[in-house]
Amino acid sequence: MQRSGALSVRFAEVVVAIGNLRWIANVLVFASWYWRLDAGGPNQRDLRGAHTDGAFLFPQMLIPGKQKGNWRPGFVDYLFLAFNSSTAFSPTDVPVLSRWAKLMMMTQALISLGTVVVIAARAVNIL
Repeated sequence: MQRSGALSVRFAEVVVAIGNLRWIANVLVFASWYWRLDAGGPNQRDLRGAHTDGAFLFPQMLIPGKQKGNWRPGFVDYLFLAFNSSTAFSPTDVPVLSRWAKLMMMTQALISLGTVVVIAARAVNIL
């Protein structure tokens, strides 16, 4: 009997670990998509003097003088955006301006929420 309990606890740990990996993959995949699709991708952003138009309004775009410094978002900026979207299920400090980005963020939040709810429910049910 105890052996069965130990197996179910171990299985719950595996389920939670898989859920964590799926959540991390969700963040990385969407960060990559945002980085590749926003304002024509990284190559197009590098060709421009500054990042003035895109699907996301980064706080640096609103600071006077940053545009003259040729500020452009890098992968870490999009990773931070994807992390916040998966954690808070909504954008935090980066408003979303385009429809395609809004749909992607809704999809990302839905996947993240579904992952958290299903894995947590399964883990609790196993215990």
